[in-house]
Amino acid sequence: MSSVTRTNGRTRERLSLAQARRIAVAAQGLGRRPSGEPGARHLQKVIDTVGVLQIDSVNVLSRSHYLPVFSRLGPYRRELLDGASGRAPRRLVEYWAHEASFIPPSTHRLLRYRMGRANEEAWGGMLRAAVEHPGLLDAVREEVAGRGPLTAQEIERAIGHDHPRDRTNWGWNWSATKRAVGYLFWAGEITSAGRTAQFERRYALPGRVLPPGVLALPDLDPADCVRDLVRIAARAMGVASTACLRDYFRLRADEASQAVADLVEAGELLPVSVAGWNRQAYLHTEARLPRRVSGRALLSPFDSLIWFRDRAEALFDFRYRIEIYTPAARRVYGYYVLPFLVGDELVARIDLKADRAGTGALLVRAAWAEPRTGPGGPDRSDVLRELAAELTDLARWLGMDDIRVEPRGDLAPALHAVLSGTVTRGADR
Repeated sequence: MSSVTRTNGRTRERLSLAQARRIAVAAQGLGRRPSGEPGARHLQKVIDTVGVLQIDSVNVLSRSHYLPVFSRLGPYRRELLDGASGRAPRRLVEYWAHEASFIPPSTHRLLRYRMGRANEEAWGGMLRAAVEHPGLLDAVREEVAGRGPLTAQEIERAIGHDHPRDRTNWGWNWSATKRAVGYLFWAGEITSAGRTAQFERRYALPGRVLPPGVLALPDLDPADCVRDLVRIAARAMGVASTACLRDYFRLRADEASQAVADLVEAGELLPVSVAGWNRQAYLHTEARLPRRVSGRALLSPFDSLIWFRDRAEALFDFRYRIEIYTPAARRVYGYYVLPFLVGDELVARIDLKADRAGTGALLVRAAWAEPRTGPGGPDRSDVLRELAAELTDLARWLGMDDIRVEPRGDLAPALHAVLSGTVTRGADR
């Protein structure tokens, strides 16, 4: 039995906040990075550790699914991740897990029950397309079966069926064809064979994407699926409340609660209290409690350590909101802000942009220290040194010629002084 769950042979039922933070960071694989160039084995370890890589189209710095791997491995060849998700035998496939996500094929199987609930859970526009245009669903199936992989636009052009677009919501101006494609993807009748350079899904039949060994497996009972999904979440989070565990795969509240109860009864989750939390927490019995956590990481806004904002605030005293869709004049910290982790604490937040079309530099649009950075907390000079080193690694990984710090944020002047302003150009990976 690990030291996390027992001390002197007795079950530990209470954790300090610092202990909970160290457990959470260690469970996410954030700490010591490989000493050499990361390879496929290291990537697989990240996949096994976090279980899910969220996908997002924003590319102001890098596509979001690349960043969690960088946070855990440091500079790596992005072709490793592209190959894992875009070529057979695939180690990652796409589905609605925690939003649009890359997941292992074995987890895709666990989400078949969600696919079977497409008529209950898919978004309204998709359902309307399925109900109002059943012939269109057949046409999409035929095109994908005969000519896939195809993007939604290619399918739409092939079918020649473009109903008037609904412009009442700027984010979902999909034609009826695209909505039908979305419904069939939700229902698992078609899947993604990868993304184009413009980040469009390339739709194909599951038999052309998923490993045959996974396709051949029978469907599981929904309760068993939810239990396994909570099991994955609990291992990836280390310590979490039911709400945290539910959010990892966006599960129904009643099903998640029952799964947690089942895992407690089975001895896989240990009920614990965490100092300062006003909720019941659960500790995965295999979770590690390191004496200390080393390392540093800039975290994507879509990193699984900070997905559940209430948990990030409770664990790290870090209130975080994405301000991409906030008007510029009303933003507090910036457009694309990455929390900066040192050890087991979030010590700063940095607004970053890869200025590919302009200066060729990694732009630090703003740099803010957290209030506890300084007297009584993490040493400010240590934070600056670690941040400068991390930005240098990030710039080289992105193929940026330079790092430029703009004078916004209380940490910006000192960061500018620490950085030389240039980095040696690395291989464009």
